[in-house]
Amino acid sequence: MSTKLYVGNLPWTFSNNQLLDTFKPHGNVVSAKVVTDKESGKSRGFGFVEMENDIDANTAIKSLNGSELNGRKLVVAAAKAS
Repeated sequence: MSTKLYVGNLPWTFSNNQLLDTFKPHGNVVSAKVVTDKESGKSRGFGFVEMENDIDANTAIKSLNGSELNGRKLVVAAAKAS
């Protein structure tokens, strides 16, 4: 079963592909989506990454949470169920 991660404090210019490429080295990525403003289409500075399983998700959290990307410290955590 896949695990969804919240990724906060993304660089404002980040694309879905860049988000995917950031997480790929840490496990199998099912999907990666930067959340954008509906009107302007610009990034809202956060997104979601779906990892294939809990092991890959935990590896990504440990490796990337607090790491710096383009001068911004990433926040990576398990997404809260809605």
